[in-house]
Amino acid sequence: MGFKLPSFNLFKGKPGQAALTGSTTRLGLNTTLVMKGLQKMAGDTGQPLPLIGEKPLKQQLKMLFVAWVVTVILTLLPAIWYGVNQYILMYQISDATTLQMLSQRLAKAGQQAAQGSPVAFAQLKAADERFFRELKDLAQGGGGEGLMPAAPAALQPLLKDVSKQWVEMHGDIKQVLSQEKNLIELSNNVAGVNASSEALLELTELLAGQLIQAGEGVREVSAARQMGMVTQRIAKNANILLLSGSDSDLDEAFLQGRSLAIFRNSLVGLENGTGGLLLKPAKDPDAREMLGQIDVATKDFAKDVEQILKNIQGLAAAKDAQRSLFKDGDKMLDLTRKLTDGLKKNASSGVVESILTVILASLALTFAALFAKVLLDDAKRKAAISERENKQNQEAILRLLNEMGDLAEGDLTVSAKVTEDITGAIADSINYAIDELRSLVVGVNKATEQVTKASGEAQVTSDQLLQASEKQSREIEETSTAVLQMADSINQVSANAAESAKVAQQSLQAADKGAVAVQNSIAGMNEIRGQIQETAKRIKRLGESSQEISEIVELISDITEQTNILALNAAIQAASAGEAGRGFTVVAEEVQRLAERSGEATKQIGAIVKTIQTDTHDAVAAMEQSTQGVVEGAKLSDAAGQALSEIERVTRSLADLIDTISKATQAQAEAAGKVATNMQDIQDITNQTTDGTRQTAASVGQLTELAAELKGSVAGFKLA
Repeated sequence: MGFKLPSFNLFKGKPGQAALTGSTTRLGLNTTLVMKGLQKMAGDTGQPLPLIGEKPLKQQLKMLFVAWVVTVILTLLPAIWYGVNQYILMYQISDATTLQMLSQRLAKAGQQAAQGSPVAFAQLKAADERFFRELKDLAQGGGGEGLMPAAPAALQPLLKDVSKQWVEMHGDIKQVLSQEKNLIELSNNVAGVNASSEALLELTELLAGQLIQAGEGVREVSAARQMGMVTQRIAKNANILLLSGSDSDLDEAFLQGRSLAIFRNSLVGLENGTGGLLLKPAKDPDAREMLGQIDVATKDFAKDVEQILKNIQGLAAAKDAQRSLFKDGDKMLDLTRKLTDGLKKNASSGVVESILTVILASLALTFAALFAKVLLDDAKRKAAISERENKQNQEAILRLLNEMGDLAEGDLTVSAKVTEDITGAIADSINYAIDELRSLVVGVNKATEQVTKASGEAQVTSDQLLQASEKQSREIEETSTAVLQMADSINQVSANAAESAKVAQQSLQAADKGAVAVQNSIAGMNEIRGQIQETAKRIKRLGESSQEISEIVELISDITEQTNILALNAAIQAASAGEAGRGFTVVAEEVQRLAERSGEATKQIGAIVKTIQTDTHDAVAAMEQSTQGVVEGAKLSDAAGQALSEIERVTRSLADLIDTISKATQAQAEAAGKVATNMQDIQDITNQTTDGTRQTAASVGQLTELAAELKGSVAGFKLA
């Protein structure tokens, strides 16, 4: 829960406020007069400061600076003192206001905790601990990281009353916290009773209706309805106990055990006719099923009620402590309000601190103005000295300029007068410069004569070099034309060689394709030969198998003949047996017929097998002839492949030779092209050399003219 500190005016209603305003005004007027006096003193550079005016400048500035620093520090001390006191006061007022808030939070949290709220117990404990810390900070100091002092001595008796009241509240808080588990269980049990009572009320009403439909007695129906009313009375008393917890409520809570016993007796009476209520057991199946449901629902209901009765004594003590805590919260609120008002009344007006600050600030401003005056006087004194020196220097410079008038007209025989003033060094330097300039003019005259002579000789040489360059350029141009023609011829030969190489390469590719085709034909014939040989082997195996079948057929034929003989013997034996062997005679005849049919089938199979053997022998012979033809074809294909390989080898050699000729011709063409390019570069360089020679000849002519102009420019100087 947040809170807002009360706002107040420290000067409201203070008689010293008017005095502070008047003092500040008077001090401002005095400061203005001091500044005007200092400005008047600053205008007179010859008037030194009293007491320290005769001291050196640095010492004066040092003393004034130290005085200014000291007054500034002293100016800040009252403001800092006032600010610290105000901060301490605001911190203590904040603590007192927090105590007001916590007194109400303790009462509210205690009430919620007594109703079984788990969150309220944590809030109650935290508020109790924080109240103790805030109260300790005000009574003993140590708040704000241990820097805050205790409250003023005038408020200590009030703090003792607050501490005494907190001790009483702390005891109640401990009592409530000690019953945390029981109170939370009470809340849960009451919630369980409420839920179970609603279910039991619905079931008992349904039971009463079912008993009426079944034609049960009035006593039994009344007992069922009374059970519903008992559950509601128990739930009502449990909720009153949770929310209030007065002595009368506790008495009502003790009656819950009796109500629960009445409910159980009614339930037992309706189930089996016992319980002391003279009830008849219900006979209707639906009614008995409902009684079973009520019995199941009663278990949790009875468990919650019994748990409430078990903890009733501890709950009574906690409820008493909560009511006492709620009453003490109002008393604590009044005490903390008085504490807050006392701290506000103890606030300082700040009049004395403000007056001291204004006075010391005026002194600091005065020392700063004196510091500025000393600096200004020193600057004016230095300016006067500099003005006198500048005037003397100007006079000396004018005198020096008059002496140098002939030098401006080119007279190098003059010299300046060397004096001891600022122009003495300048005059000496000018005399040295005149001597050097005279030597320079003499040297320029000599140099111009030498340049004129040398430029004439260079002019003749340049003309000769120009003629040679032009001749060389013409000869190089002719050579370049011949080289370009030769390069064109070589390029034509190279193109023809490249075309021949291309044709040879195509022939080589055709030979390669023919060789590949022959190789593929040989491979195909070899594969056909292998397949024919494999087929011949299979046909031979087929002939061998048919031979085995023929042998088996002969064996079957022998068995058939034996069977026929045995059947005949059996028929004879059956005939000799008379009537008893008649049935066996039929079987013997049937066996004989089967033997004859088997013999005929065996003969047919034998004929077929012989035909297969004949065809197999013919097929093997045909396969051998085919194999021989494939072998001959493979030999011919191999010979053709060897011929194509020889053609390929010759064609490859021819292609390599033509390719070598083409590359050599191409290399010659490239070399001829490079020679032509180099000749063209030489031609360009020769042209550039010719142009340079012309420019050199022109430059030599210009140099001759410049030498003449230079000689004329120094002709105006007077050397002797």
